[in-house]
Amino acid sequence: MIYNFDELIDRKNTSCVKYDALKKYFGYEDLQPLWVADMDFKTPDVIINAMKEKAEAGLFGYPIATEKTYNLVKSWMKKRHNWDIDTSWINFVNGVVPAYSATVEAFSEEGDEIIVQTPVYFPLFKHIKSNNRKLVKNPLIEENGYYRMDLEDLKSKISSKTKIFVLCSPHNPVGRVWDKEELEELAKICIENNILMISDEIHADIVFKKFIPLASISEEIANNTLTLNSPGKTFNTAGLNCAYAICKNENLMNRFKNVVEKRGISSVNVFGFVALEAAYEYSEDWLEELLVYLKNNILFTKNYLEKNNSKIDLIEPESTYLLWLSFKNTISDYNKVKQKLLEESKVALNEGSSFGLEGKGYFRLNCALPKESLEKALCKIVTKF
Repeated sequence: MIYNFDELIDRKNTSCVKYDALKKYFGYEDLQPLWVADMDFKTPDVIINAMKEKAEAGLFGYPIATEKTYNLVKSWMKKRHNWDIDTSWINFVNGVVPAYSATVEAFSEEGDEIIVQTPVYFPLFKHIKSNNRKLVKNPLIEENGYYRMDLEDLKSKISSKTKIFVLCSPHNPVGRVWDKEELEELAKICIENNILMISDEIHADIVFKKFIPLASISEEIANNTLTLNSPGKTFNTAGLNCAYAICKNENLMNRFKNVVEKRGISSVNVFGFVALEAAYEYSEDWLEELLVYLKNNILFTKNYLEKNNSKIDLIEPESTYLLWLSFKNTISDYNKVKQKLLEESKVALNEGSSFGLEGKGYFRLNCALPKESLEKALCKIVTKF
């Protein structure tokens, strides 16, 4: 491998949430952090150098997405996901979460219902409630360590007030990459019931099987879908606040843009555009090596748990670097599991219950770190469980 993902980098006192907010969120400072979804790997040098060049120019005025920026997003989607998109379908924003909140306002009214598939990325709950919409849960079904959609339950939850269905694709935290047939069945239900689909595809590049963008399946689906994406997870640039929405339907895009402008979230960080261009033009080889390293970390975790006869079960992911661990066969009291992880194992994991009640008994572990550090964390966990 050309790139060194084994490099140990001290991130303490660098003003990063993952390390420097442990006391705030967990009550302890002496924890090994395996929670927030960013990586402990350096961003590719080509991106760093592009940002250095921009910094050395010494001018940081308001940036604009150029023709090159749009073309690189289009070529990336074509190369990685075989999806042909047009410049007019793209609108840049300063983050996927702010953009998602904007879609809630743009395509529903107060009191309307929005459906999510739990357990799921918890900010989806927050922005439904903060916009005074009603959260409706369509829980995923877990069978023998594999999750699937419950479309019969979905049909039963739809009412005249249902306006939006939120798809997490690939799914965070369970790691599913949805098959074409699943997506088609889902889309059919939504289209028949005049429900707009918002597809959060921020993890689309961190996949270990073929990923299909929802809106790429057919023109009919494309006209009923607004996709949210960013290079942030892929290249570890989340702090640069650069994301984009993709939508073929001009009317839907205009409604979205109106709320984006109203909320003032269309201004992207100047370094965000620089990083996006360097990432999508020159960093694909880095991504390919990253995927190999992450897959090895996942397999290492699985083998480590099995080798040590651990009662912790790993839901092996098809995507992301986020591992969904079941502690259901360890200690029956969920609060005691949490306490033991913090006070004895000294690790910080995301509580499964924060992703919805369906996540109770699970914890999410971020394995995007050097193997040496991962092994250290697993040892601390397994010896106490």
